[in-house]
Amino acid sequence: MKDTFFKSTIILLIGGFLTKILGMIIKIIMTRIVGIEGISLYMLVFPTFSLFMTISQLGLPTAISKTISEETHNNKNIVLSIIPISIIFNIILILIILIIAPLLSNLLNDSRTYFPILSIIIVIPFDSLSNILRGYFFGKQKMLPHILSLLTEQIIRLILIIFFIPSILYKGITITVSFLIGINMISEFISILVLLLFIKDKSIKKKDLLPNLKEIKSIFSIAIPTTTSRLIGSISYFFEPIIITTLLSINGYNINYIIEEYGIIEGFVLPLLLMPSFLTNALSSALIPDISKKYVKRDIKGIKRRMKQVVKISLTIGIVVSIILYINPSFYLNFIYKTTKGSNYLKILIPFFILLYLQYPLESILQGLNKSKDIMKNNIIGIITKLLIIIIFSFFNIGLYNLIIGIIANIFITTYLHYRKIKEVLY
Repeated sequence: MKDTFFKSTIILLIGGFLTKILGMIIKIIMTRIVGIEGISLYMLVFPTFSLFMTISQLGLPTAISKTISEETHNNKNIVLSIIPISIIFNIILILIILIIAPLLSNLLNDSRTYFPILSIIIVIPFDSLSNILRGYFFGKQKMLPHILSLLTEQIIRLILIIFFIPSILYKGITITVSFLIGINMISEFISILVLLLFIKDKSIKKKDLLPNLKEIKSIFSIAIPTTTSRLIGSISYFFEPIIITTLLSINGYNINYIIEEYGIIEGFVLPLLLMPSFLTNALSSALIPDISKKYVKRDIKGIKRRMKQVVKISLTIGIVVSIILYINPSFYLNFIYKTTKGSNYLKILIPFFILLYLQYPLESILQGLNKSKDIMKNNIIGIITKLLIIIIFSFFNIGLYNLIIGIIANIFITTYLHYRKIKEVLY
């Protein structure tokens, strides 16, 4: 327990478990209240929501975490220099959404998505600020504020869904889904308040307010490749339902069938597979500041030792989870979502998700080794492969299995490229 990495990991594991349980409860309640139609519409808009959240963050949380962990900077100045830049950028982003919302709704082939897309606007600034503050605490290797803020956020979401969604349903599924997205504004605001409570020294000196161009440049040298990598992923995720609905419609599939099957994969199958990911996410979150510190000190042996520990733990988690889910996938779908739809997709994906549980820690190790550009390159290759497979297999009359094959290819290629790069750097 003297090892800060394992202290951080344990806190993140406990908090991640509790957050995941709350998230699962939220998902179950939300699914049962709004039904398949509501979840399908929500999942149709969610890639757009995810895309704009990624853009609004600009990769700053990871960059701030890594920079602060090196212990050679004025931490307050870093945060206070970045917040104004983030606010200005978010205002521009909000104006862009207002202008292009009708176009995005048309691209998604469903006019009901217009108001849910507009709901994203109110979430953006709160999400950006809360993530900047989390980056600060990650860099300080103080995980408790992060976990408590996430738990509070989930509890607020749960309360709002339970008490408000049933009374909003009568206004229609469009307003209901818009509210589900807008809820994030309130939960993120509460999360910010919780994080601010943990900042002990709230005094601000003149030197803290003066923008440090050198620090800003250093942060953006990490943030730009990081956000580009995530942006490419989010853009892919955004275009995914557009490509699938358009091409499968051309090939004779009913639009309602496509939306429902896509909603099942994105709303039931993938969330179930990713439920245990809080374990590897805990490792990944604690890894960046730990590896960064070691790399600054040129402690290559320490980095190798840590990598072996994390790979063993991640593989063990992936194998155990895969075996449990593979034995009876229908049982878990029915237990959580009260449906067995998606069990056919689940059984195919399960073995390959072992690699995904390994991919997240490998990416964090590369981040700590100052290899953000390589992460970006690897992710782009994986994403392009996925989209090409989705497009090509759309003409094979295999329904939504084109998406399943694309997901598998992306996981395999990206994980392999991350591992190969780490091997080049360390061995």
